[in-house]
Amino acid sequence: MSDISLTILPETPDDALAIERLHERTFGPGRYAKTAYRIREGVGHRYELSFTARIGSLLVGSVRLSPVLVGKTPALLLGPLTVEPPFRERGIGRALIARALADARTQGHRLVVLVGDEPYYGRAGFKRVPKGRAVMPGPVDPERLLVAELVPGAFDGVSGLIRPEWDE
Repeated sequence: MSDISLTILPETPDDALAIERLHERTFGPGRYAKTAYRIREGVGHRYELSFTARIGSLLVGSVRLSPVLVGKTPALLLGPLTVEPPFRERGIGRALIARALADARTQGHRLVVLVGDEPYYGRAGFKRVPKGRAVMPGPVDPERLLVAELVPGAFDGVSGLIRPEWDE
């Protein structure tokens, strides 16, 4: 990132259109069929825990956190995380994740789950959910279901279906 001047800011409602266009370019129409997207649909992400990455006034990345339950335990679902293809591999995604997790921890949240690649997200403290401990309500490769404890031991004893917080 040393060759770019990156600014990470909390997302605002004014960012919605630019972020949606970014999602269209990077994920395509198939994103609507993914289980994690279906969970996030209608829940609404938390603006105070969702961030944009900008170079000057150009939006180049975004990360969102949405409230979910794992069984009966409150957690956050990270995603989507996206960075414009020409700006990938410059640490922008890692910077967005770090900011989102730090702010979530500061605000008292204990757990964050996501569907993603462990080699990438593991650098941010995510680890694979032990088989059968938590499940998504649709098709998800269990090897890609990851959790980060924002408080040591926060995942101890937690199990169950991952679902929107409003579903409770």
